Amino acid sequence: MEQLIELIKQPWPWYVAGPLIGLTVPALLLLGNKSFGISSSLRHACAACFPANIPFFQYNWQKEMWNLVFVLGVLIGGFVATVFISNPDTVVVAESTQRDLAALGITSFGNLMPKEIFTFDNLFTLKGLFFFVIGGFMVGFGTRYAGGCTSGHAIMGISNLQWPSLVATIFFMLGGFAMTHLLLPHIMAFVGF
Repeated sequence: MEQLIELIKQPWPWYVAGPLIGLTVPALLLLGNKSFGISSSLRHACAACFPANIPFFQYNWQKEMWNLVFVLGVLIGGFVATVFISNPDTVVVAESTQRDLAALGITSFGNLMPKEIFTFDNLFTLKGLFFFVIGGFMVGFGTRYAGGCTSGHAIMGISNLQWPSLVATIFFMLGGFAMTHLLLPHIMAFVGF
């Protein structure tokens, strides 16, 4: 049992993790003709918790209960992984990436997210406004505008040969590259890095 826990704690290679993620698509299709995606769960939760006369939330959300259970499982799995079986080793970040991030003022590489940005101390600061509020709004807006999130389009949509999912995934990537290389240095300077 101890060997299994140690195996789970280690980062899995792409050739193991990738196929496992990819196999969710046929599994969902075969088990119930369901589509994989995370962002739609927020709509289902809002429709369940805040029934109102808003047409967007007036549909049979009970049919999508599996999606809410799936997201709950993701949250519980993340909690269990973080608290009980987290890998104590430092996150491996390429030296070139460390140099680029250090030039922007980010030097903590021990966690998945840099402490210079993602702390409660930054929540009500200019950094928090940009990275939590504006960033969160942009992710939510982009997800709604694209008709789904990166997992829904890139994993489910492309594997179903959906042209809009290919276009959305290409623009997700282009937006990420543009943000990283063109906008992020200016934002970091503006918020005080």
